[in-house]
Amino acid sequence: MSLFRKIFGLKESEGDNIKNEERGKYMPDIKLPIDEKFTINFKANGGKFLYCENMEEIQSSLQDILTENNWEDKQVFLIDDRLKQLFKDFDLNFTKKNSESTYFLSTCEYLIADDGSLLISSNQIAEKKLKDLPSNFIIYATTSQFVESIGEGLRGIKNKNRDKIPTNITTIKHFKTIEDKDFLTYGSSSKNLYLLLLEDL
Repeated sequence: MSLFRKIFGLKESEGDNIKNEERGKYMPDIKLPIDEKFTINFKANGGKFLYCENMEEIQSSLQDILTENNWEDKQVFLIDDRLKQLFKDFDLNFTKKNSESTYFLSTCEYLIADDGSLLISSNQIAEKKLKDLPSNFIIYATTSQFVESIGEGLRGIKNKNRDKIPTNITTIKHFKTIEDKDFLTYGSSSKNLYLLLLEDL
């Protein structure tokens, strides 16, 4: 029995009835930290999340993903050439031809906490549609890319690219096969997605 119950003599059954949902209807919602909110929603969408404190852990996690899926000798589709330098110690078989690749290695613009999605643009996927990309994704991102909402992410893209705003802006939200499609998931392209997240704050 809790100390509060001992002091005030609250019966077990009475204490059990006090629930979080019964907070006053005008009380503000309990606000989760942005990283925790993203993690909960991202995992609920079926994403695989690997948090890393430094680049050594990023490289170790990438090696684990490649080994687990037998992708070491497979071709990797790459558009963002900065990743070639970042993962130069790996003997990755890069290709610019989507049809020949097993997985897609990329960055993203922002990580959206509200719904656990990833905001991407032509900087990552050029003018390709999501359905035309490989079904396996490995995304490299940093904790400084967390934003609360899609609107905040779009403002961030605009502010970062004042000279030339990227096109083909979209979100990736479904990371597992959707058995029962409904009007909310119509046209969505689910991906088997690994997120390599580097702590940079």
